[in-house]
Amino acid sequence: MCAEVCDATCRVLSEQNRLDEDGIRVQLEWCRTVCLECAHAFDDQPGAEDAAKACRNCAQACTDFIATLN
Repeated sequence: MCAEVCDATCRVLSEQNRLDEDGIRVQLEWCRTVCLECAHAFDDQPGAEDAAKACRNCAQACTDFIATLN
């Protein structure tokens, strides 16, 4: 799910040149939330450390992007 949400967020941000800052923020918050939830779910699965890390990395990228917004 994390990968699907990240992909959707990337498409929205790259294709929607008329998206206002509030819309961008909502999209990024949604992506960050889903990625963190997925990471927590992977934490309970043996052998899923890489997937949890990837989800956390995506959530961090969203956090970093949000920090650039005014």
